[in-house]
Amino acid sequence: MAKKGDKVKVSKRALIQRINRILAKHDTKLHTARGDRARLDLGDYYTVDIRRDYIIDKLPSERDLEAFGRELGALMRYEEMEKE
Repeated sequence: MAKKGDKVKVSKRALIQRINRILAKHDTKLHTARGDRARLDLGDYYTVDIRRDYIIDKLPSERDLEAFGRELGALMRYEEMEKE
């Protein structure tokens, strides 16, 4: 049984989908870096302007993904990203 104050777990995939739904309104999309070279250059996640096809911002880690989700309003204060 959940205790008072426990946060609701949200999977990383669900958080990315929530973020992308919010970013789509601004013609932007969050991508996951694939491969070692891309991770070194871009970090684990990065945002792309889909109209102009260029990288807007880089998110170096999963912790930054959770903070980015909170900043956008995709993750409420009573939720947290599930740790793998």
